[in-house]
Amino acid sequence: MQNVHDDEPSVHIRDLKKDRVNFVLENVDLAFANSLRRVVMADLPTVAIDLVEIQENTTVLPDEFIAHRLGMIPLNSSNCEEGMRYTRDCTCMSACKYCAIQLRLDVACHSNTTMDITSNHLEVIDGGDFDDNGEGDAGDEPTKRGEYFGHPIGKNDPDVPPVLICKIRKGQELRLKCIAKKGIAKEHAKWSPCSAVSFEYDPHNKLRHTTHWFETDERGEWPLGDNAEEEEKPRDDEPFDFNAQPRKFYFEVETDGSLRPQEVVMNGLAELQSKLAKIVLALKNNSEPDMIPGERVEESAPATTWGGGGGGGWGGGDTGGNAAGTGWSSSPNRGSPAGGGWG
Repeated sequence: MQNVHDDEPSVHIRDLKKDRVNFVLENVDLAFANSLRRVVMADLPTVAIDLVEIQENTTVLPDEFIAHRLGMIPLNSSNCEEGMRYTRDCTCMSACKYCAIQLRLDVACHSNTTMDITSNHLEVIDGGDFDDNGEGDAGDEPTKRGEYFGHPIGKNDPDVPPVLICKIRKGQELRLKCIAKKGIAKEHAKWSPCSAVSFEYDPHNKLRHTTHWFETDERGEWPLGDNAEEEEKPRDDEPFDFNAQPRKFYFEVETDGSLRPQEVVMNGLAELQSKLAKIVLALKNNSEPDMIPGERVEESAPATTWGGGGGGGWGGGDTGGNAAGTGWSSSPNRGSPAGGGWG
């Protein structure tokens, strides 16, 4: 990234919590800030339930509805990049311990009160039971997973409420198996580690990128946010700078718990750097060879010609035995070993 200013990019963390981070990104342009926002939302891998086998369902909800709700439950995906393979990169038939995690749910209600089935009822099967799907090439992915890798968020934390799947009454039962796989949000939103990512710049609207519609009082109907306190208020007599560009961005990244907020930002920067490196490499590989100023480049003759005989023209005019045809004609180019013109 080439900066307009000589100042280096900087990050100032204003607030860091378990599921969100608020920071200020300075000395970058608008394109970079928006690229970072899009990458952290759609390009970071996580683990989510992808396949559901319903064995018994006597609840009021259909199988498809329950499967969709299971897929949207965030699972612990810390260090997912190294701790799990994509299924497309694994040599197994469909799923194995290197590219999938198996979970089960078996709940029945035997009381007269309504019972809530939540994400806390999901249990991870150690090692998995993948039947005869085969196993991929041996790797060290399982050793790089944390203690609660693949577990539903909040299952082992009493301060985090579980995700409600459905409610059942006496005599109802829900029994199923799930297979969680690695993916990114470009494939499905369930793999997104973020629930919301936003940034603000130019809170005083000095650049006039926003037009405020108002009836009587613009500032009264469009009050300033907290970020406006970080910048100097514009003067009424200050001339407008047509060349000014935003250089300071106030980010708010909120995660769903599958990844920690600092992991989301750091992985997002690494992924963005990787994408830019691939573009630079592709441009270098496809660039034309260097030329000396004034050097003439000889054009190679086309591999095939219209009119045969190794000629370079269209149509093959009758050249009467000459080495190169120069005229326009519709007759075959029978006499020339090489045609050099049109005809």
